[in-house]
Amino acid sequence: MKIFKSSELPAIDNATCESQNIDSLELMERAANAACYEIMSRFLPSQRIVVVAGPGNNGGDALAVARLLMERGYKHIETFLFNIKGHLAHDCAEERKKLITIDGIDFTEVTREFTPPYLGENDVVIDGLFGSGLKESLKGGFMILARYINESGAYVISLDIPSGLSGERNDNVLRRDMVHANLTLTFQLPRLSFFFEENADIIGEWKLLDIDLDQEKMKEIPSDFMLVEARSVRPLLKPRQPFTGKRDYGSVMIFAGSVGMMGAAVMCARSCMRSGAGLATVHTARIGMPILQTSVPEVMFEPDRNEHIITDMTIHHAHQAIAVGPGIGTREATIDALESLLKNCEHPLVLDADALNCIAQRPALLTMMPRNTVITPHIGEFDRLFGEHKSSESRLAKAIEMAKYYNIIIVLKGHFTVTVRPTGKVYFNSTGNPGMATAGAGDVLTGVIAAFMAQGFRPEHAATVGVYIHGLAGDIAAQELGEVGMTAMDIADNIGKAVRLIINRGELPNPI
Repeated sequence: MKIFKSSELPAIDNATCESQNIDSLELMERAANAACYEIMSRFLPSQRIVVVAGPGNNGGDALAVARLLMERGYKHIETFLFNIKGHLAHDCAEERKKLITIDGIDFTEVTREFTPPYLGENDVVIDGLFGSGLKESLKGGFMILARYINESGAYVISLDIPSGLSGERNDNVLRRDMVHANLTLTFQLPRLSFFFEENADIIGEWKLLDIDLDQEKMKEIPSDFMLVEARSVRPLLKPRQPFTGKRDYGSVMIFAGSVGMMGAAVMCARSCMRSGAGLATVHTARIGMPILQTSVPEVMFEPDRNEHIITDMTIHHAHQAIAVGPGIGTREATIDALESLLKNCEHPLVLDADALNCIAQRPALLTMMPRNTVITPHIGEFDRLFGEHKSSESRLAKAIEMAKYYNIIIVLKGHFTVTVRPTGKVYFNSTGNPGMATAGAGDVLTGVIAAFMAQGFRPEHAATVGVYIHGLAGDIAAQELGEVGMTAMDIADNIGKAVRLIINRGELPNPI
């Protein structure tokens, strides 16, 4: 699913109206109906609802929702239309005409001074002040109104986007001056700002409401930002053919583990095999042999000459993918070994965890990474590599810059793990849950991506598909065990189920 800029949305609306032979008011009614039904599914007709509407199309949406709710038996609705400049957008004015014809309507058009209604924690506010077309932060009375709503404790439903929040960049805007929603009902397409951690308490829960926008126009408009869904991944996953052998599915070389951190090697190796690699070899400290041989007997063991750490990353045999990092530590001898690997590696490469920490200690290694290397940092590892960042929005901007500069693929892990390609294309992941915030989950992801590389996926596809499968396996584990009870190994053990679910078009847990 493409994520469009706010400035591109009117063209999609216009194309929808033209192709479906409807006018913009009919499209507004469609959106309002979708929002109305969602609100009705959550609140009884006895609920007190206060609607605040601005002078634009977002205000028109809110007025239409107020009318539709009243027509369906919701009697305790108070509506405030803010028309400070004495000019309403055409569709907003038409929705105003429809609303004021309803008997018993509690409607106030605010043109100058405004005495806000009492709001308490038992009330619901529908926020339709400003939508994604707003080009500046809230000021004056609107800023005060936003703060009043936020401080009231009322349950807030924002239509399209919380008022004051931009669809794209919000780095220099005070978040206390935006409406803070508990629920954001947006129409068919998410906004880029929904995927940034610092906006989470402003957006609250968000839900996409399908209003049948024109698919051809959306295909036509290019976008650098995508939300990865099952339909994006499915064409890349093929059922296995009967006359194949293990070497048809590739060999992975894994450099992982050290004394006290051998579990990282186990989890990476287990997930690699669960993800379909035909063969895997783990090179680790000599002390790890009994652990690896008993925990993951499917993989081959290659001992380092050192008893406790990895000091050699020489590739001795043909492999289709190399994974480096989980649990290797950051000793000088290990960094030297990594440097030698980077200088000589001609295989698709995944770098994670301590491999990234080694590079952070010796930044010159950044320039040695082979083209299309996949790195998988969490935010701490990313900032150690590329400098401190105050927001996920600025961190993503830096990731785009660095992916282009070093010609690498950056998998920036988080709630919406984002894969950034050297082309500047950005892919937000739609699977996963808070239960995956557990030790070893990143080690599992490294094994998944390496396994898909070994099976012939291009590195950028292996990263995007691997992240999606990893998150879906986590969703399956959470469904079976609960978010609190799941471990990284549970994620690894559900990877096969995740792949089968996508190929067979099964019902996905927690779809967006």
